Amino acid sequence: MPEAIINAAVVLNPEEAQALAEATAKSMYARDNATQALGMKIHEVRPGYARLSMLVRSDMLNGHASCHGGFIFALADSAFAFSCNSRNQATVASGCSIEYLAPGAVNDVLTAEAIEQSLAGRTGVYDITVTNQDGKRIALFRGKSYRIKGEVIAGFDATALAKNAAVPVS
Repeated sequence: MPEAIINAAVVLNPEEAQALAEATAKSMYARDNATQALGMKIHEVRPGYARLSMLVRSDMLNGHASCHGGFIFALADSAFAFSCNSRNQATVASGCSIEYLAPGAVNDVLTAEAIEQSLAGRTGVYDITVTNQDGKRIALFRGKSYRIKGEVIAGFDATALAKNAAVPVS
């Protein structure tokens, strides 16, 4: 039997936890102007997990005609944000690092997959792999999270949502 997810003092079954992750991502995306402006799309979210993509546009190229590292970092950072906030507990980055492995090119579709490695108390560790449309690894990002006060969606009832239907992410 799948393990239940604990959200604050509430224990959620897997369907409720998934509904919460999807609703949280939808709410965050609606007010995340940076992620939207860069054309990022959310493809999947689960508790502790997110997968986003971004098309490399010509205005994202650096002086070497490859994708500027800041845009690759932004994609990985957004995937990190959606994964670490997926339980509707307001969470911010306390630190992160990135290793660039290969350049991104114009018209590449970069995908960032964020996977929770550890969550204990108020802190978490997330690994994000950025690949291109051919599956080539472009960057490895590690984010450390810190849970702050509050919720992404204040007073949200995941149990009621799960009973009605899942919320589509994209």
